[in-house]
Amino acid sequence: MSVYTTVTADDLRRWLQDYAVGELIELRGIPTGIENTNYFVTTSGGHYVLTLFEKLTAQELPFYLNLMAHLAEQGVPSAHPVANSAGSYLGTLNGKPAALVARLEGKDVDTPTIPQCAAVGAVLARLHRAGQSYRSTMDNPRGPKWWKAVLPDVLPFLPQAEGALLQEEVRFQSLYRFSDLPRGAIHADLFRDNVLFAGDRVAGVIDFYFACTDVLLYDIAIAVNDWCISADGALDTARTRAFLDAYAAVRPYTPIERGAWPVMLRAGALRFWVSRLYDFHLPRPGELTHAKDPGHFRRILELRIRDEHALPGLTG
Repeated sequence: MSVYTTVTADDLRRWLQDYAVGELIELRGIPTGIENTNYFVTTSGGHYVLTLFEKLTAQELPFYLNLMAHLAEQGVPSAHPVANSAGSYLGTLNGKPAALVARLEGKDVDTPTIPQCAAVGAVLARLHRAGQSYRSTMDNPRGPKWWKAVLPDVLPFLPQAEGALLQEEVRFQSLYRFSDLPRGAIHADLFRDNVLFAGDRVAGVIDFYFACTDVLLYDIAIAVNDWCISADGALDTARTRAFLDAYAAVRPYTPIERGAWPVMLRAGALRFWVSRLYDFHLPRPGELTHAKDPGHFRRILELRIRDEHALPGLTG
């Protein structure tokens, strides 16, 4: 984890007195988190995940927690937060904002099949449709304004050719506003490790802590750039087609979305290239990092530029 906040069983027993979840049976740390501290919690009332937020503030968190609850109540397989005795999903534990959410069944997949890609596409469309009735809004914290803001910080770490590519893509993306594209609540980080499967069925969508209000097509591009790629980062036609067609069966694409698709695929790749560059080269002081390879999304961006006229398109 990036910053690990220790919680003892006694700490948690005291905290859980404010929640109607029964007696604590087991507390077990989850070692794979990066942004937050996470524990599996088992009580006499059920199975949960406890999250202590290491970066997000108590002012920011209601957007995410209320969105998760809203989606779960609309039938999307999102983990529902547990309210405390005051009716709030957010508490404080060991000095950190903290939340308890229902633990979902299933496990993530490393190499998704065509049916699994289709299932994720359909669930993302359901999420977008349900999100249309969510009234709270949140600007994208790592959108185009952020890309421009951190560009001077990351450029000194790059070879000349990579720096030129980054500057040109930020400039290219600034030419497109897409104000007419459908917008709403998006997940913004729907990678393979944030979806749980039971067989070919999506059992859970997790980690909404990059969610925001933005272009729906951007969310699709982010997901496709992770779920539907070959080993070299190029789009796998069969998996991409399955994802996109299953999405369209739930929420058909608009004509302007079909035209914007190649540019949005590039935007999705750029967002994670810049984020990984920033997290790799400029970690916060005192932070233990598990930063991922920035080069992965640089290569994806290069491929989306190269294959612009041969990309699987939106058909629905």
